[in-house]
Amino acid sequence: MSSSRRLFSLNPSWHHYIALSTGAFAILAGILHYIISGRADPLHCNSLLTRGTWLDENHRNWQPEGCMLHVYQSKDTTACLASRRVVFTGDSVTRTLYFQFMHIVDSKLPSAPPDDNHKHSNYSFTSESATTLDFFWDPYLNTSSTLSLIHGHLPHRGVDDRPAMLVLGSGLWYLRYADTTGGLPAWEANMESLLESVSAASIKPADEVVILPVEDIVPSKLSPARAETMHSSDVDAMNSDLHHRINPPSSDLYSMFSSSPAALPVSLPLVFNKMLDDASTEDGLHFSDDIVKAHANILLNLRCNNVGPKTVPFDKTCCRAYPPPSFLQLAILAAVVMYGPIMWYLAYARNPIKGISFADDYIPAVIFGLSIGTIFIADRTGFWLKEQKQFVPWSFGFLLLSSLVVGLLTVKRADKDMGFLNRDQTDEWKGWMQVAILVYHYTGASKISGIYNPIRVLVAAYLFMTGYGHTTFYMKKGDFGFLRVAQVLVRLNLLTVVLAYTMNVDYLAYYFSPLVSMWYLIVYGTMAIGSQYNDRILILLSKILISMGTFTWFMAETWMLDAVFAFLERIFSIHWSAREWNFRVTLDIWIVYFGMFLAIAVTKIQAHRLTDHHLWPMAVKVAVGTSILVLMWFFWFELMQTSKFSYNTWHRYISFLPIAAFVTLRNSSSSLRSCSSRAFSRIGRCSLETFIIQYHLWLAGDTKGILLLLPGTRWRPINFVISTIIFIYVSDHVSHVTGELTTWICGSKETSLPTSTRNISRHVGPSGSGAESVPLTSDVRTGKDGDSHPMEPSTPVRPARRWVDRLAEGTSPQRSPSYKVWYGESGWRPGVKVRLAVWMGVMWLANSLWTVADST
Repeated sequence: MSSSRRLFSLNPSWHHYIALSTGAFAILAGILHYIISGRADPLHCNSLLTRGTWLDENHRNWQPEGCMLHVYQSKDTTACLASRRVVFTGDSVTRTLYFQFMHIVDSKLPSAPPDDNHKHSNYSFTSESATTLDFFWDPYLNTSSTLSLIHGHLPHRGVDDRPAMLVLGSGLWYLRYADTTGGLPAWEANMESLLESVSAASIKPADEVVILPVEDIVPSKLSPARAETMHSSDVDAMNSDLHHRINPPSSDLYSMFSSSPAALPVSLPLVFNKMLDDASTEDGLHFSDDIVKAHANILLNLRCNNVGPKTVPFDKTCCRAYPPPSFLQLAILAAVVMYGPIMWYLAYARNPIKGISFADDYIPAVIFGLSIGTIFIADRTGFWLKEQKQFVPWSFGFLLLSSLVVGLLTVKRADKDMGFLNRDQTDEWKGWMQVAILVYHYTGASKISGIYNPIRVLVAAYLFMTGYGHTTFYMKKGDFGFLRVAQVLVRLNLLTVVLAYTMNVDYLAYYFSPLVSMWYLIVYGTMAIGSQYNDRILILLSKILISMGTFTWFMAETWMLDAVFAFLERIFSIHWSAREWNFRVTLDIWIVYFGMFLAIAVTKIQAHRLTDHHLWPMAVKVAVGTSILVLMWFFWFELMQTSKFSYNTWHRYISFLPIAAFVTLRNSSSSLRSCSSRAFSRIGRCSLETFIIQYHLWLAGDTKGILLLLPGTRWRPINFVISTIIFIYVSDHVSHVTGELTTWICGSKETSLPTSTRNISRHVGPSGSGAESVPLTSDVRTGKDGDSHPMEPSTPVRPARRWVDRLAEGTSPQRSPSYKVWYGESGWRPGVKVRLAVWMGVMWLANSLWTVADST
């Protein structure tokens, strides 16, 4: 039996091997993609014009191969088209495209010819942004006005005469009236002449010259007269001729690995024909507005993506170069990435006798720096590809169901009642909620009201745990010291602050860390003021109600928040949106206070041993029945809402109901309290990191798209597996090392702050595991992976002391590894207040320099 077990046992480090092998494969795939096609098309312009697929059946979400297509609106076109001229010349297909293009630039302008009796006419409109949009009817591209455009001889229009874009379309009329026009040979001769003129011109006729492919036809739907002279084989021949004239084949070896670069300064969007759907045309020639609008959007991406301001979110990667990081951003990134390796080397060089074991103190900084570097490469360079999201109901359901199966298969049961909202249970709760939120983000389900509404409740549940966990701690421990406050805030914000600088993103964009930090300070202030009276229930409840009322009034008076943010901008050069922050806060403005009230209730129930009362079982049954009815009502109510915006108006008033119902059901029996899912608990312990890192390493474009580590839209399912393995692995390790770095920065009253399994093992005896924590939300009491978790009440079944109990006893301070390098074993070490003051000063200086750099 023992030999059989050894035969089938897994290496304890199997997950490391899988993750590292997957990472190496992703890096290799990125390198090979660059060698094979990335060098020839670094901005993905060729992909935009030649390759792609529809992600939906309604022709609303076209996906170019390997890049994110921006859906343009009127406000987006101003930067590249304001006070400029756009000219379309050609046949009826070109005219249809012109009107759809114009309607995007200015929604007040028509999307179709105003008068069907004069369709074959010229048109000219001016948008609100002073963009002049002209259409010249010339199905043969041989009139004097077209030739003037090609040669740059333009009449003065009071705007920049050189068009921002010139779009030429022809071909079908040569086929339709072949007897009088000369047909295919005449078209070839004319196109050859036009292309030679463009190529020979000393000045390009327009910033962007586009020759439209001859549109594919649907022969079965053509009228008899058209079907007689218009044939698909001729259309294919014409497009092949265009392609080879604009992109002449290369004879060198380079052409074996990628498409040849365009020899002429002309764009040919052959992808237009791939976007057509036979079911979307009535006459076999003109297609639906949705498809033509998608064509127009591709032209806008081609012209405008690399022209407009390059600021976050980076949600358009087709035909666009990533902006180079500023000197300050690059310096901060280099410092974060290189600090760990440099300190590791210095430590090793200064103590060759102790060698590697001494230098290993810097491994957390090495891992943290490498993770930040990987995140930067993933979402601020073109090394890996990015594509758009698309909500597919069956994919969303399958991912959730698969996650549920994994969670249930990894359920473990303790041999005792673990207590109300115990650590394993809250880890599990945070874990499955985080999985649901991740799937929600990855699949683009935010537009589905029936899914958005429950997700809002999950976010509220995290905030509920913030109020519950911290209030329980302060009622039981009464530790209002600065050290603990510093540990909590640094643990919650270290990763977020570093990413804000290295990725050049607004700190509030990672809204959960600042939101939880703010609520922690509110809970701390509420409990700390008059803390000597916290044992008097009426006074404590009064303090919470006063805090609740005061904060609600503050958020209702928007001018006060505006004033605070204006002060931060003037003094600290912090540029935050008061409107966005007000929305984030007020959406869940009372749920934290509900957590505080419940913490008080649970504490008093335990103190008075009400669970031993003979009526308690009956009360539990009533609570269970009520909770089931509440959950049924909630799901009925949220599904009945017309939109997520209408639900948002109700959310703050009712979100506590499903949360209270779930807590009641999950803790309704000792059997339920003693079991938890190991898979969900593992995710729960690094939920803060998964929530933040997903912005750039699993998703892309600052959450607007998805990251493709394996190139190719068709490989999305495999890419999902690869990216998920790497994402979870990085998040788990960042969670651990962030806890270690928090100890470095803040110090500890212990020889080591137990921020991981490895730390805990040095302090906890064999009788039990000793860490309670509040991830994503609160206390720096960290779990096995370094995440913080909500603290549950003490129960007789927890024999091991929590590290916060040991922390309160106090021992000699720990010297951070970095100070060992500079000051040796017995040098001066600045206190936590000095260190945090220095870091705040550094951030203030960085903010000031950043503002100066942005203004120059």
